[in-house]
Amino acid sequence: MASVNKVILVGNVGRDPEIRYTQGGDPIANFSIATNEAWTDKSGQKQEHTEWHNVEVFGKTAQVVRDYVSKGRQVYIEGSIRTNEYKDKDGNPRKSVRVRVSAQQPARRAVAARPRPTTSSRRMTTSRSSNAA
Repeated sequence: MASVNKVILVGNVGRDPEIRYTQGGDPIANFSIATNEAWTDKSGQKQEHTEWHNVEVFGKTAQVVRDYVSKGRQVYIEGSIRTNEYKDKDGNPRKSVRVRVSAQQPARRAVAARPRPTTSSRRMTTSRSSNAA
């Protein structure tokens, strides 16, 4: 029987992406996103839960992350769940779960975000606003 390992998340970036490079020079981006869930319980009290997700991105899509993703921005990602098993410094077994963004997805679809505003674009917006007034 076939199986599917696919994740779609829309959430807010919790920290600026960390960009590093493989020995071959390919970029890897790591960042976290938060997804929120809100509901009203049986007693009428509002409840809220935030789930944090670690995300890893490779190749050209990692370059898009570097240029477009920053803390606080809302992003849309598609990928698969990856579990890494390792031993900590005391030799205890540990697991970490990550969402690996699909490399086959078009970069703008796999990680969708608006471009980061640059200092010059902010100045242009300010100067246009003052000229219009």
